[in-house]
Amino acid sequence: MKVIVASLNPAKIDAARLALARAFPDTPCQISGVAVASGVAEQPMSDSETYQGARQRALAAKAAIPDADVWIGMEGGIEQHSQHSMTFAWIQVVGTGLDNASRSASLTLPPFVAKAVAAGEELGHAMDRLFSLSNCKQQGGAIGVLTGNLLDRRRIYCDTLILALAPLLNPEPYRM
Repeated sequence: MKVIVASLNPAKIDAARLALARAFPDTPCQISGVAVASGVAEQPMSDSETYQGARQRALAAKAAIPDADVWIGMEGGIEQHSQHSMTFAWIQVVGTGLDNASRSASLTLPPFVAKAVAAGEELGHAMDRLFSLSNCKQQGGAIGVLTGNLLDRRRIYCDTLILALAPLLNPEPYRM
């Protein structure tokens, strides 16, 4: 199975590799990334903008490399609620007979991080600056930092991708 991840971010590519190995253990998968635009802000600030970014990434990857079986778009976003800001991701998968998405679990951001993001800073950059890190978004991400690495971006994205792959894993109910 040839799979294109709509990103060159190692955390996203690793998440896809882990998910596909779990979902299709007997199927050899060739996974590669491609840099494509999301068509949304660098830091999406709503559920709908984040979903749109994931979808547009998957479709842009398909347009860029049309000779694959599955294209995956992953987009992390922020959602502001009355009391707090939360980070999450949407993952979109597209393939022959496949057009599905899933949203990840959410993580409440500490107020000082939420304030930096609300002021226009991208979450990964804010985390690097506020926690004296270097390129955390291509590693464990805010999730890893804030959970003491009990969870990380790869694991959350892996699980979310498996959910998005449900129509391939169990196709019969999706045909009804």
